Amino acid sequence: MHYQDSLHVAAAQVNAELGEVDANLERHLAVIAEAASRGVELLVFPELSLTGYGLAGSVMQVAMPVEDPRLARLAEACGAMQAVVGFVEEASPGEYYNALAILQDGAIVAVHRKLNLPTYGGLEEGKWFSHGSEIPLTTVRPGWSTTQLICADLWNPALVHAALLPRPTVLCAPINSASGIVSEDFSNEQNWLLNLRFYAMTYGTPVIMANRYGPEGQSHFWGGSRILGPRGEVLAEAEDREQLITATLSRTPIAKARFELPTHRDADTPLIRELMAGYR
Repeated sequence: MHYQDSLHVAAAQVNAELGEVDANLERHLAVIAEAASRGVELLVFPELSLTGYGLAGSVMQVAMPVEDPRLARLAEACGAMQAVVGFVEEASPGEYYNALAILQDGAIVAVHRKLNLPTYGGLEEGKWFSHGSEIPLTTVRPGWSTTQLICADLWNPALVHAALLPRPTVLCAPINSASGIVSEDFSNEQNWLLNLRFYAMTYGTPVIMANRYGPEGQSHFWGGSRILGPRGEVLAEAEDREQLITATLSRTPIAKARFELPTHRDADTPLIRELMAGYR
């Protein structure tokens, strides 16, 4: 198989109107059209980009099954581009997930359900959502694969390790991060950059982080969306506004970073499994 040497990727730093799925859908369609016109092959929207974040008891009203025609409309608009879109998935009556729809070629090719539901500080996801239990791996182009983790998934190092063991070429990181939402002393703005750079560098894996920018109720989503290379270097970073940022990734720097720091090769998964067996 002939591998494609480069991949043109993007992060959509947009805001969402809380609970207004149809209005948010139109915004997504506009961004998808813009990304397509710029030759983007992989596009990442923020977490819960179709619904907004502070849903509380209105989760049920905005939830949709994967068969919902609005998701089909987005998938059709993507064409060959892969897009990662945040939504509330209704898996069965009363069972809802903070989820991502991975769209490509007119279809939903995978769904990622958030694994780590934060219920601390101003975060209450454990009250409204069920926990996911799988981490999908999808192909964008020959030689280019992606896996996705949603926001707090990236604050559980074991989940990140598990997600990166299959050696995806790119890690997609849709988040919904508001200033001061954890505590006054915990800086999301500073700590997210530290978190993402560490994982990109440690695993030699580019990261596409898409956060919202703008208000929702009393919260301000600070943006900071960025695309990192395989050494944790910043390839693109959004300004303090709604914006589509792009970068071109190449397989050669990824290979070099992973060869020089062989985290994947030396992961020793059987030993880790054995060590973990004694803990609950």
